[in-house]
Amino acid sequence: MHPSIESVSFLLGTWRGQGQGGFPTINSFSYGEEISFIPSPTKPVIAYTQKTWKLSSGEPMHAESGFWRPKPDGSIEVVIAQSTGLVEVLKGRYDAQEKVVKLQSELVGNATKVREITRVFEILDGELSYVVQMATNLTSLQPHLKAVLKKL
Repeated sequence: MHPSIESVSFLLGTWRGQGQGGFPTINSFSYGEEISFIPSPTKPVIAYTQKTWKLSSGEPMHAESGFWRPKPDGSIEVVIAQSTGLVEVLKGRYDAQEKVVKLQSELVGNATKVREITRVFEILDGELSYVVQMATNLTSLQPHLKAVLKKL
C-alpha cells in the first residue's frame, strides 16, 4: 500500500448495509448499499465504488465510482461519477485518529438542479456511517442520504 493511503486505511475494504434517503422535493425511501474502497498498490489513490438497490426487490437503484486521494497534510481530494451523469469534485479533511472524513463539493458537474454536496464518513464501533447533504436551485443544504454499513 502506498504510504499516503495508510492514514485513511480505516476506510479500506468492502462495506454493506442499509440507508435512508429523502429531500424536501421527494418522498423518503430506504435502500441496501455496498461501498468498496480499494487501494492502489503503487499509487497514492483509492478506487471507490458504490451501488444501491431496493430492499424489497433487489432491483438496482444508484451507482457511482471514483477516486480518493489523501494527502499527508490531512487534506483529501475526491472525484465521483454517478450513474445519473452527475459528477462531483470534492475536497476536504480527514482525521485518522477520529476516523472521520469530511468532504465539500468544489464542483458539481452536469447537474441542472444540484448546486452543492457535502459528505461525511465516519467509523463508529466498527461500522461505517455517512451523511450526504445537498443544496439545489430551490433549497439550501439539506440532509439527503444516511447509512450505516458493516465491513464484509
